Amino acid sequence: MPTESNNKKWYKLDNAAKIIPSSAKGADTRVFRICCELKERIDPDILRQAHDEVIEDFPMFRCVLKKGFFWYYLEDSDLMPEISEDHLSACSPIYYPGRTNLLYRVNYFENRINLEMFHVLADGTGGFIFLRRLVARYLEIKHGIVSEKYEGETSSVSEKQGDAFDKYYSKQKLGRQLKQLRHLSVGKAYQITGDIDENLLPHLVEGTVSASKIVALAKENGTTVGVYTTSLYIQAVIDSMRRRDRQRPIVVQVPVNLRQFFKSDTTRNFFGVISIVYRAEQYDGSIASIVKTVKEEYEEQLKEDSVERIMNTYASFEDHIAIKMVPIWVKDIVIDFFNRQAKKGVTTTLSNLGRIDMPEKLAPYIDRFSAFMAAPSQQVCISSYGDRMVFGEVSPYATHDVMRHFFRRLVSLGVEVELSTNDHNLSGDMQSPEKTEAEAGTKLSRKEKRRKKKEAKGAEKTRKKARR
Repeated sequence: MPTESNNKKWYKLDNAAKIIPSSAKGADTRVFRICCELKERIDPDILRQAHDEVIEDFPMFRCVLKKGFFWYYLEDSDLMPEISEDHLSACSPIYYPGRTNLLYRVNYFENRINLEMFHVLADGTGGFIFLRRLVARYLEIKHGIVSEKYEGETSSVSEKQGDAFDKYYSKQKLGRQLKQLRHLSVGKAYQITGDIDENLLPHLVEGTVSASKIVALAKENGTTVGVYTTSLYIQAVIDSMRRRDRQRPIVVQVPVNLRQFFKSDTTRNFFGVISIVYRAEQYDGSIASIVKTVKEEYEEQLKEDSVERIMNTYASFEDHIAIKMVPIWVKDIVIDFFNRQAKKGVTTTLSNLGRIDMPEKLAPYIDRFSAFMAAPSQQVCISSYGDRMVFGEVSPYATHDVMRHFFRRLVSLGVEVELSTNDHNLSGDMQSPEKTEAEAGTKLSRKEKRRKKKEAKGAEKTRKKARR
């Protein structure tokens, strides 16, 4: 809940947000980007008007991050973002220690509206609630449409900015919490590698496919879209592995929207994470051998008691008096250390944001939605609108071996893939010298290629500001 101090409201960070300021370093900016691509070019003046109206229902997004003695916290501000043409690399840094600035940005490029947000403010679900309303209001103004409200827009401001972790967790003893964290640990996992961009600039790849075809493939394999796409992604990881690396487990972290289990209209972080573990030695060359294991992992970890245990384990740490009394500078060091250790136990993250709903009257103007999350290695975000399912990846790697194998697998199954990227050399990266029929079926979109020079200039400005 907000607290008044010097006529300004301030908010404690939700539990999931507490480690983010301490762990936002290098390529791991802890920034996510969600986008809506329209079927027409963006009018910046109308976008600004729509934003200024919509932000009034999301006052917490205008907060700035402050550093207290024991914890970081959010403080209300009068700042407003500049709505401008996109000139930065995707998921570029937003938070700089010691600087007072907003923790989100809204920009546009041709027919695409981008919302980028530092993860302390919201999770992907919360970000999409804001973006959907922004897009709806933009189209309402531009085309004189009166559209109906969609789910999530009937909630009050206080419900949107509520801390759901604090509302639902059950207090536990510290010893039990530590025991559960050990249970969640899976040891050292296989690590995806590649050619790191020397400036740690993000490299974006976006693959768009038919959602109905993915649903059909999942049904053919007797499972859900979530299980099937996770299995297909693990298969792509195996395709990219060297034989000597197959002794290490592949660990795919899957964020879970806790709103599915605990009723909440919050736009703040409210998610848990499950870990899907698969060993390459179990693989017999068929997707079925992966689906079986992944399906069992999903079913076991998404049981109600398992989800509640995960939430309680993370949510109740801050409640322990010994942790509360540790100064923030010590917490920063400890959190950074454990965060680096935890990454060794994760191969990648696959985040399925699900189907995006919009008012029916607006559908003729909208092409697709997409999502991306900065990561030190690789994170893939899946989002769907209509029959367009988008796989979005941002990484500091200039090569995309796993995604290349992933899209090849889809094409070999008869799924046409449309690719977009900010890499000038995608054709050489995503395709091998020996072209196959599967590769020939992949459509490559170059519309984001023109963005490359703008991104390079913007990234250089960002680095100079960071140095200052």
